[in-house]
Amino acid sequence: MLKSMPSLLENLYWITLIAVIVSSASGVLKAGFKKFDLFGVIIIAIATGLGGGSLRDMLLGREVFWINDQIFFIASIGSAVFIFIAARIFVVSRKYFLVADAAGLATFALAGTLVSLMLGVPPLIASFMGVMTGTMGGIFRDVLCNETPVVFLSPLYATVSWIGSLVFIGLLHFDQNLTVAAIISGLGIFITRLLAMYYNISLPRFRFKS
Repeated sequence: MLKSMPSLLENLYWITLIAVIVSSASGVLKAGFKKFDLFGVIIIAIATGLGGGSLRDMLLGREVFWINDQIFFIASIGSAVFIFIAARIFVVSRKYFLVADAAGLATFALAGTLVSLMLGVPPLIASFMGVMTGTMGGIFRDVLCNETPVVFLSPLYATVSWIGSLVFIGLLHFDQNLTVAAIISGLGIFITRLLAMYYNISLPRFRFKS
């Protein structure tokens, strides 16, 4: 179990804050392509940016992170409003949604894994908590946008999240510095996810024998 040292808590705080901002931005971009109004955009941003971490905290029996500290809630709304306005000024390509989504996946996977380890959750379960934290917000976003969740169809989405979370745990197990471990694992998830989309690398899909 990781000890809740001030430096560890600070790292967790900033990783989570970045995850909320970029994940909320991905939600806004998806809602924007659906032509939602400002209120709809904000709701999608909140569901995307806070949904996965909320479910994780409820399962772990801890106070929901954004209720305990409203700065995360404010950051999610702020990200939504900023992107909403920026999209009216600059041309926004759909590829920016994919980049923001990949960044949110990476940062939330690390945050979810770290929170779980600090609570003494076994490593394998902690890694899955990282996956759930990274993917559930996107599932909520896609369901609210009336689409099949990208995690079930898109190239190497949850897979890279889970592998990255396990790598993160492994680096910490071998006493690697937390910041270095987070950078290596986070960049690994982010870059691998983008490469998987670019080259359309995916797991085999279920199919019945004809």
